Amino acid sequence: MTIQILTLIASLALIVYGANWLVDGASAIARRAGISEFVIGLTIVGFGTSCPELVVSLTGAIQGNADVSIGNVVGSNIFNTLMILGLTAVIAPVAVTDSNRKRDIPITLLVTFLLVFCGMSFTIAGIGTCDDLSRIEGIVFLLVFAAYLFYCFKSDSGASDEDESGRKINSIWVAILLVAAGLAGLIFGGKFFVNSATAIAGMLGVSDKFIAITVLAGGTSLPELATCIVAAAKHKQQLALGNILGSNVFNILLILGASAVVSPLSLAGMNMIDIGTLLLSAVMVWLWTYTGRKDRIDRWEGVLMLCAFIAYYVCLFRTM
Repeated sequence: MTIQILTLIASLALIVYGANWLVDGASAIARRAGISEFVIGLTIVGFGTSCPELVVSLTGAIQGNADVSIGNVVGSNIFNTLMILGLTAVIAPVAVTDSNRKRDIPITLLVTFLLVFCGMSFTIAGIGTCDDLSRIEGIVFLLVFAAYLFYCFKSDSGASDEDESGRKINSIWVAILLVAAGLAGLIFGGKFFVNSATAIAGMLGVSDKFIAITVLAGGTSLPELATCIVAAAKHKQQLALGNILGSNVFNILLILGASAVVSPLSLAGMNMIDIGTLLLSAVMVWLWTYTGRKDRIDRWEGVLMLCAFIAYYVCLFRTM
C-alpha cells in the first residue's frame, strides 16, 4: 500500500510538469506555424492527452471487456466536461469565440448524440435499450473523425485571442521537444496513476463498470485536468477549451471507433443515468454559449457543472 501511495504522488508530479511543458510547447508551435492555439489544443494537445484513454479502451476491446472500453470513454467525457472544464471556468472564465459557438461546440454535441444514437436501439414507444456498437459503426466513426480533422485545419484562420504571457520560446525545435516531453510525462504519469488506483479499487471489490467510470476515467483524464489548469493559469483559455472539446471528440470517434473495429462494443453496462449525464454535459457547454456573457463560460456556470458532476458521482456510489 505504501508503494502504491508513493507511486500516486510521483505520477501526479510527472503529470503536473508534463502539462506545463506541453502548454508552453504547444503555444509556441501555434505562434510559429500560424495555427490558432484552439486548433493546437483541439488536435495535438487533444490527441496527446487522450492517449491514456486510447490505451485503456483498446486493451479492454482486445480482452473482450466492453464495460472497460465504453465506461472509460463515457466516464472520461463526463469528467472532462463537468469536472475539468467546470473547474477551469471557476479558476478563470473560459473565452468562447464565434467559431467555437457556431462550429466547434455544436460538432462536439452532435458527436455525443451520434454515440448515443448508434449505441441505443429505440422501440416504437420511444423507450431506449442498449445495443452494440458494431464494426461498421466503428469504421463510420473513424471516417467522420478523419473528415473532422481535415475540416479543423482547413477552416482555421490562424487567429488567436490569447495574450503572449508565459514562457517565450524562440526555437521551434525546443517547442517540439517540450511537447514531446510533456506528452511523455502525461502519458506515463497517467499510466502509473491508473495502475496504482485500479489496484486499490480492485481490493475493494467494485465492478468493472464502476472502476472504468470513476478510477480509470478520472485517472486517464488527469492529463486533461493538468493541461487545462495550467492553461487557465497562463491565460491560455482557448488552448484549454480546445483540449476538452478535442479530447471528447477523439474519445468518441477515434478511440471508440478503433475499439469497435477490434471488437463490437455493447453499451449494456451503461444505464440511463450514465447516458443522460453524458448528454447533459455536452448540452450544458452548448447552453453556456447563449447565457450570461456569450463570449465566455462564466464562473457561476462552472460551479453548476461541478455540482452536476458531484451529483452524478453521488448516484454512482449509491448504486455500486
